[in-house]
Amino acid sequence: MAGLFERTRDGGAAIALDQVEADILRSLEVQMLELIGPGPGGDPGADPLAALFAEGPTETPSDPALARLFPDAYGDPAEAADPQTRALAGEFRRYTELDLRARKREDALFVVRSLDTLGGDGGVLSPTGEECRRWLGALNDLRLTIGIRLEVTEDDEQGLYELPDSDERKPLVMAYLWLGAMQESLLEAMTG
Repeated sequence: MAGLFERTRDGGAAIALDQVEADILRSLEVQMLELIGPGPGGDPGADPLAALFAEGPTETPSDPALARLFPDAYGDPAEAADPQTRALAGEFRRYTELDLRARKREDALFVVRSLDTLGGDGGVLSPTGEECRRWLGALNDLRLTIGIRLEVTEDDEQGLYELPDSDERKPLVMAYLWLGAMQESLLEAMTG
């Protein structure tokens, strides 16, 4: 089926994308790269050793999508944290967020580059085991971000299928549902 992963004979995965699907997915991943930001070391003349020891932020991102992608390690996100919990979360974030951001950027960029190999046309992509994990991470990040933008809860998900075509959220909802199906098909292909 086009637009979903299938297991290959060698135990890998493959996805057939038409040009429109490839363009949509590429656009979404580029937007993800913009949301995550360039990160430290974006300057080619920057000292690589200094970047290795750079400390990240200590505050939760104000953008709800970024807060979902980079959640606090301590405390309940639904409740206001006490000062000690905020301090622990900030300290953990300081030493982990930059690496997490870098990994998310690398995953999104990997998918963009994979799609670029199609040359603007549709085609079949066959990621290997490690590449499948990168695809899975990138798809998950997209789906989480769109879910936050749509304010989706577990209770709402079934209602997304019933949105009228006139609803302005419909294109984003269709992308959210497609990404979910793609993610599920990739997991099934990976686990055989």
